[in-house]
Amino acid sequence: MKEDDRTGWGEETVSSPNQDDRPWGETISLIVIHGISLPPGRFGGPWIRHLFTNTLDGTVHPFFESIRHLRVSAHALIRRGGEVEHYVPPDRRAWHAGVSEFRGRSACNDFSIGIELEGTDDLLYRREQYRSLAALVAELMARYPAITEDRIVGHSTIAPQRKTDPGPAFDWGCFYRELAKQGGRRQTVDGEPGCVREVSLSHDPPSCVRVSAGK
Repeated sequence: MKEDDRTGWGEETVSSPNQDDRPWGETISLIVIHGISLPPGRFGGPWIRHLFTNTLDGTVHPFFESIRHLRVSAHALIRRGGEVEHYVPPDRRAWHAGVSEFRGRSACNDFSIGIELEGTDDLLYRREQYRSLAALVAELMARYPAITEDRIVGHSTIAPQRKTDPGPAFDWGCFYRELAKQGGRRQTVDGEPGCVREVSLSHDPPSCVRVSAGK
């Protein structure tokens, strides 16, 4: 990734207004992996970008009207083909976690980086997404040493009463193997299946992922 000094991210950057300063002196020490699709169960189109930039048109789809008032964002979004879109500089606070807790600490937005994967709980994520995710996570781990492998979690881990993403379709074993290729320490994961390439790209079954306010 070629870094832009103005953003702290690479060149493929769309600035979300849904961000603010982290608490003074805060150490970035957690990565939260999410899943999202708009409309639910369908991929492609500008709708996630519109959600993160407060420009979602509620007349395009009935579901959009119910969420267009939300003010949410993520630091990055990884599309089905592995393309990475950056919305919030990593040193800034994105509004992705909502009411959350990790190891006794609440307000996970304060100390975490949120990465969205375009997908659903129950449809396999794609190999290209695992590769891009691992590359991004490896870079973040190098930049922020407090992020260790046991501090890479799903949204469901920090908000188990209201969130299910990235869901059972996310293969943690596959992710850690890709992370190892990028310089991570964990080479294999016992008892976890390998990657399976998903073929269908659109018009998939509805997602059970629910979008809610992330700040």
